[in-house]
Amino acid sequence: MNEIVNILDTMEYGPAPEEDGHVRAWLARHGGRFGQFIDGKLTKPGKETFAVNNPADGEKLADVAEAGEKEVDAAVKAATSAFAKWSGLTGTERARHLYAIARQVQKHARFLAVLESLDNGKPIRETRDIDVPLVARHFYHHAGWAELRDEEFPDHVPAGVCGQIIPWNFPLLMLAWKVAPALAAGCTMVLKSAEHTPLTAIAFAEICAEAGLPAGVFNLVNGGGKTGALVAGHDGLAKLAFTGSTEVGRILRRQTAGTGKKLSLELGGKSPFIVFDTADIDAAVEGVVDAIWFNQGEVCCAGSRAIVQEGIAEKFHAKLKARMETLRVGPPLDKSTDIGAVVAPVQIASIRAKVEAGVKEGASLWQPSWANDDFTKAMEKGCFYPPSLFTGVSPASSLAQEEIFGPVLVSMTFRTPGEAVTLANNSRYGLAASIWSQNLDVAFDAARKVKAGVVWINSTNLFDAAVGFGGYKESGFGREGGREGMLEYLVPAWEKKAKAAPAATPLPAPVPVDDDAGPGGARASLDRTVKLYVGGKQARPDSGYSYPVVDAKGRLITEAGYGNRKDIRNAVEAARKADAWSDMTGHARAQVLWFLAENLELRSEEFAARIAQMTGASQKQAGREVAASVARIIHYASRADKYDGRVRAPQARMLALALPEPFEVIGISCPDEAPLLGFVSLVAPAIAVGNRVVVTPSQHHPLAACDLYQVLDTSDVPGGVVNIVTGDRDQLASVMAKHDDIAACWYFGSAEGSAMVERESAGNLKATWVNNGKARDWYDGGQGQGQGEEFLFRATRIKSIWTPFGV
Repeated sequence: MNEIVNILDTMEYGPAPEEDGHVRAWLARHGGRFGQFIDGKLTKPGKETFAVNNPADGEKLADVAEAGEKEVDAAVKAATSAFAKWSGLTGTERARHLYAIARQVQKHARFLAVLESLDNGKPIRETRDIDVPLVARHFYHHAGWAELRDEEFPDHVPAGVCGQIIPWNFPLLMLAWKVAPALAAGCTMVLKSAEHTPLTAIAFAEICAEAGLPAGVFNLVNGGGKTGALVAGHDGLAKLAFTGSTEVGRILRRQTAGTGKKLSLELGGKSPFIVFDTADIDAAVEGVVDAIWFNQGEVCCAGSRAIVQEGIAEKFHAKLKARMETLRVGPPLDKSTDIGAVVAPVQIASIRAKVEAGVKEGASLWQPSWANDDFTKAMEKGCFYPPSLFTGVSPASSLAQEEIFGPVLVSMTFRTPGEAVTLANNSRYGLAASIWSQNLDVAFDAARKVKAGVVWINSTNLFDAAVGFGGYKESGFGREGGREGMLEYLVPAWEKKAKAAPAATPLPAPVPVDDDAGPGGARASLDRTVKLYVGGKQARPDSGYSYPVVDAKGRLITEAGYGNRKDIRNAVEAARKADAWSDMTGHARAQVLWFLAENLELRSEEFAARIAQMTGASQKQAGREVAASVARIIHYASRADKYDGRVRAPQARMLALALPEPFEVIGISCPDEAPLLGFVSLVAPAIAVGNRVVVTPSQHHPLAACDLYQVLDTSDVPGGVVNIVTGDRDQLASVMAKHDDIAACWYFGSAEGSAMVERESAGNLKATWVNNGKARDWYDGGQGQGQGEEFLFRATRIKSIWTPFGV
């Protein structure tokens, strides 16, 4: 008998199981078999099914039909049919639907929490207290965005029919992250659930029907990678949102290249957990528990790399090990469980293999004393793994570089704050970071320098619908949540009516560079061959070749340098060295841009003459282009110190700063049309917010940009901020798209070139902005074709910094 006196003596937890009868009854009501949810109805399961098992004990919960081409086509057709009516509703009408879904989620909260724990293996405390409340929060929050869409996003319309692919680690919450903003924007969708965990998505589909969501607005297909590929590759989609592994994200980037689909990717991470010697060590230890043992470590933003200052490392690790001894691994439905079951046997095998590889690499593995043979035998029916700590980890080891996606923490030490930031950024990922210090100067300095989309100060793994979430580098691009998350499901209205841009003619064959002689070697009364502009200096092209630049009648004007891969490399190196530009205040950058506009205006007649000479435009038309270019620089000079983010209060005593940070180095491929205005319209917003750029100007009319060399020099634009490489646009764009030190690529040219840039960018998963061969009116400022907030949005990525305040 478990007497109270004995309990008080040992302080052992007793069992506290959550009742699951209502979930079992729901499964039984469906006969343990489920189909798809298409056009407002659950379909009957066919012959092709897969088993869904409880990871805690291996019990089969249900058989779910795998969607094939027929089912995916039907789902897209239903979403397409529903789009016109759904997108035509008023904001208030859409808001009412989202509100109704939020209320139904709350009504069924206990049911959803238990089903999620059974399906996924995570502890009931987490599904009950975190996942399901956040699901409801997302639908409430986005009900507001539905109401305010037209007011807050003028001249924008819904993207269209969306494909959404979610992972197995947060099945219901990831569904809400994608479905809620899509509904608010006016989109319809086809969502593919995760193969291991489809049950809460099916339950959500029933909730949509209960809440009165019109048929066809939300459609659900179930299956594995084959089904996901069918969704991603479907021609009927206008937008694809994916959360999952970096490897699959790279495949999707290539698969969708050139299709015109909007794409957002939330991918893997190896997030640093930095502990300075000024940290509250006890609080930081509890932070580690939330960072890496929350959801069994199956979290893309898990703080899986502890980076601890040397002076406190021994004390920190000792306290951490003591805390690990008290963690409880066990049945997910037990309310006393801290760490539940890993999702599936294949994931357990992956974790074990990576841990064994780490031991072979020489790192020291520590696990709690209770993680012994008795533990292994007691848990053999389920997918359980004990909390684990590696110390003595090399920064270059597989443990420190590769995502384990399990309850495994790796730890390393640092001496100085600069070294901490260097170690934190020594990763191909950039999803999140957690920084611990009672000295907020130290904490915020590190937060700004860490290359991650989300940073928590003295906290970790906090989420809210109002705060954008997404990564840098190979952790993907795009944001979910907040204002920026809404923009993922909207497009400028004019794009829906955009026409094809004129086809560009091939460049003439390049010829050897001769600065003093014209074609054929004869002395020429022509301008000297125009060089490249790299690092604030004119430079001969590495190839030693140039190409002829002709006027509207085909007469030779001069020759321009024929840039190649090495010229792009040199330009990127110069841009990286100009990092002081990114650290300048917006006010300081604005002054430089005002000066640039002033100096360009002083030479208006010269530039107008050059444009008229190249393009055959009248002097009046050319003068208009120069005047518009001056006005455009002034516009972004005016915006440079005003595009500065937002402050949100998602929780009591917690602030979240949404800071637009520059990509740092952007590669830009300019259009042929409006050779000066197109160049300025792309370069000015990029550098206004702190980027440095490598630009290929209009390939047929490059001289308008090349004549800017002296203007840039006399306007105090630091060397390396603007680097200009002339030549074949598509060849140079391919080099920039592949370059690992270019964080974003903008391309305005042909449809084929747009597809190439998107495809080649998959190497380091850089953000891209392409025109898909569509024409853009560079003179238009009112509808956003030539200037506007979209340019600034594309030139930045939002970093969300969470920080506690108050007592």
